[in-house]
Amino acid sequence: MNVFVLNTGRCGSTTFIKACQHISNYTSSHESLLNKTGQQRLNYPDNHIEADNRLSWFLGQLDKKYSDDAVYVHLKRERQAVAESFSKRIDFGILKAYEQGILLHAEHRLCAFDIAVDYIDTVNANIELFLKDKTHKIDVSVETVTTDFPRFWKMIGAQGDLDEAIKEWSINYNAS
Repeated sequence: MNVFVLNTGRCGSTTFIKACQHISNYTSSHESLLNKTGQQRLNYPDNHIEADNRLSWFLGQLDKKYSDDAVYVHLKRERQAVAESFSKRIDFGILKAYEQGILLHAEHRLCAFDIAVDYIDTVNANIELFLKDKTHKIDVSVETVTTDFPRFWKMIGAQGDLDEAIKEWSINYNAS
């Protein structure tokens, strides 16, 4: 069974995959198919855990391919912290794409924090709507990860070193 870690970004997805690399019965990657399109964009191997904030833009295709035959994780972090982190990245990456491509602001019309909050709320609402009829789903929060991650581990029947996986959450990967 595949596992998809749906998230806004800036919420621990890199760390989530670092922790999952201590699981021996699944492969795991972070944003592994960024350069693919069409059917290949979601062509993950079986028993694979993938974290990619861009999956929130492919939810319809994800549903067509995997439907309820996957485990879905909604990875979250406190909204203010995510917005502050994204605010430092307004001129590149997904926040720039959101501001210029979705909101069609050729130049900064709103402060970076407000754009980040709008992006976060939109993506989380899209993920919540996608997950409403899924039976294999779990919320994991960075703030409660020491209890949430072991529940995730048990849910997918993970094998490996849970203690080492939990230790990964004390390391600050991909900080702004």
